[in-house]
Amino acid sequence: MTRAVDLLKNKFGVSQLYKHDVLKNGTVELTVYWHPLTIAEREAIQKKSNSDDVNDYALQMMIEKSLDKDGARLFQDGDKASLRREVEASVLEQIQLAMVNAGADKGVEEAKADLKSE
Repeated sequence: MTRAVDLLKNKFGVSQLYKHDVLKNGTVELTVYWHPLTIAEREAIQKKSNSDDVNDYALQMMIEKSLDKDGARLFQDGDKASLRREVEASVLEQIQLAMVNAGADKGVEEAKADLKSE
């Protein structure tokens, strides 16, 4: 029988890679990749954001988690001020929402079925 922790790591673990395309007029301007957010990462980002501001947390999360197709970080910590001042909020929010919602459509029911079948 598969242990629950192993099932969760296999179905929802950090090895998964998500992708979001930022479009402008139907053209892909930027593709952002990321691995799922873990509790440990969330805590580290909360400490780094030094704020209870949800927008600051979301921006810091995006900066920390965004990767290119080769797995390199897209943003550096020093990009935060520039992103806040010089990029449309709706574009940043679109990426942030994709990150937060990633996996929500993944099969929790599927994982439950796998657990029951063992």
